[in-house]
Amino acid sequence: MGLPDQSPQNRNLQLDFFRGLALIVIFINHMPDNPWFWYTPSRFGLSDAAEVFVFSSGFASALAYGRCFERAGLWLGLVRILHRCVHIYSAHLASFVLLALVCVIGNRWVPEMDDIQRLNIAYFFDATQQALYDLFTLAYVPNYFDILPMYLVMMVWLPIFWVLSRLHVGVALACSVALYCASLHYGWELSADPASSRAWYFNPYNWQLMFFTGYAFGAGWARVSVKQGWLLAVCLALVLVSIPLEHESTYTQIKFWGELRASLTPWLDKSHLGVLRWLHLLALAYLMHHVCNSRPQWLSGALPRSIATMGQQSLRIFLFSMVLSYAGGIWLDHLGRQTWLAAALVNVSGLGLMLLAGQIMPWLDTKPWKISPTAKLAQGDNSDYSEQLTAPYRRGNQALALPCLIGLAGLPAVLTNAPHFGGAITPDLVVQSHETDTEALQPVEALSPETEADKVIDSRQQL
Repeated sequence: MGLPDQSPQNRNLQLDFFRGLALIVIFINHMPDNPWFWYTPSRFGLSDAAEVFVFSSGFASALAYGRCFERAGLWLGLVRILHRCVHIYSAHLASFVLLALVCVIGNRWVPEMDDIQRLNIAYFFDATQQALYDLFTLAYVPNYFDILPMYLVMMVWLPIFWVLSRLHVGVALACSVALYCASLHYGWELSADPASSRAWYFNPYNWQLMFFTGYAFGAGWARVSVKQGWLLAVCLALVLVSIPLEHESTYTQIKFWGELRASLTPWLDKSHLGVLRWLHLLALAYLMHHVCNSRPQWLSGALPRSIATMGQQSLRIFLFSMVLSYAGGIWLDHLGRQTWLAAALVNVSGLGLMLLAGQIMPWLDTKPWKISPTAKLAQGDNSDYSEQLTAPYRRGNQALALPCLIGLAGLPAVLTNAPHFGGAITPDLVVQSHETDTEALQPVEALSPETEADKVIDSRQQL
């Protein structure tokens, strides 16, 4: 049986757009001490980009892996799930290594800011051997790196959820709700730091409810009509009421909202996916679905399509944005955070790089260097005419590429005998002689009798 068709024509562009939008918000929120953080949706609502990312990932999993199970069977579907898990696991490890390197570079570029401590990964540098083992076994999950491990657990549970849905859809959903409630009741957690009692920030026992809720909508198990006026009013009221509950200046200065938010704190817990956060995301998704259906042409613009293309490369763009956001924070440290111009420069540059990467990655996936002249003719290309038209542009592109080639060719020469970029050698690496020693080390010339073989070798060297 064939696998589901994942061609661009069959993709849900609305879903891809909101996944791309969530990646943009995650980039802004993850940048250390970013002034733009206070203007993101998470400051005006109970849910944020994390809920959008997990919900949309569950929705997309239903479109991709749910159909794969139905068409290819359980075993081939399981193979595809494991293949995806390898990608997620590799991306998690790669993100930690790259960000550890970024922190080291940041500490040397801006010495007054300790980025290793700010990212809270000092354990890795203090006990590298044990921390490396804990990192690979997911026993060590720093707060900045907790979304991908949680997403990995969701993918591991996905085949079990699908098997339960073969019994009945209600059984699968009931098991998800039961696991959520049992985790809250018994306090089930996963350890995130062997050096302390800290648990995973995103508890997968709770967050699986958001993932499988998205799966239920993606699989068509849950359907909501956009023509329900009362439901639209309820969702709109919930979204509007959540603004003063989450807007810091409002609930800290107005006593009523402050007391109400304090009484609802257990229902707003992000680590354990408070129920109000789950409801707020569903209400927000319904409103956005209503808006999208009323204006179906809104995705035809260049910017929405670029964001949707970025959402189609969600895992790779997420990995890129994590490194980029922390590098942007270090750049802000270097420029200074006193002016709005520096914040705008760093954020706009990072977002531009993300959009550019979203265009380059799918283009590289097409392997354009493998397109043969026969394929061009099959597509209706007139080779002679196109050669005449594109020759000047090709020469211009080659001229632009020439400095890059020269730089790549000269890179080994730059690295040859280059001084180490870092501090001085630590004293424990230097062997020093005591000044009280009575005997100094003297060079000793060892003499050995010359053999016939040595004479032959010497004569050959002279020749």
